[in-house]
Amino acid sequence: MKQQQETLRLRSRGRGLAEITEAVAAVIRVSGIRTGLATLHLRHTSASLLIQENADPDVRRDLEAWFSRLVVDGDRLFVHTMEGPDDMSAHVRTALTTVNLSIPVSDGRMVLGTWQGIYLWEHRTHPHTRELVVHVLGE
Repeated sequence: MKQQQETLRLRSRGRGLAEITEAVAAVIRVSGIRTGLATLHLRHTSASLLIQENADPDVRRDLEAWFSRLVVDGDRLFVHTMEGPDDMSAHVRTALTTVNLSIPVSDGRMVLGTWQGIYLWEHRTHPHTRELVVHVLGE
C-alpha cells in the first residue's frame, strides 16, 4: 500500500466556482497510485468543495444565483459580521455544502463521470488563498 499527500494552495477570484480537477489529477499522477482512493480536504470554513457538471458554465452561474437567494449577505439575522456582510453567509454556505470529498482512483485516474469536474466554491466576495489537502492511498 502506497500513499501520497500534498497541500495545494489555490487562489480564488472571489465568490464563485473554480474548476480544480486538473490540479487534483496532477497529484494523483505524481503519486503513481493506479487503484485506490483520493481524499480531498479544504482547510477553511468559508469555502467548499463540489463535484458538478463541467460542460455548461450556466450550471455554475445558476448554482451561485440560487445560493445568493437562499443565503443573503448582510441578513439581519446574522450576528457574526466581523469580516463584513459576506462573513456569516459564507459560513452558512459552507455548512450546506462540504469541505471533504472522496473519489475512487482506477487506472491512475479519478473515477469521475463524463461531465463531472471538481470545484473550489469560494463563498467570500473577495479573493482568498485556500489550502486543499489531497491524500491518495492505494496500490
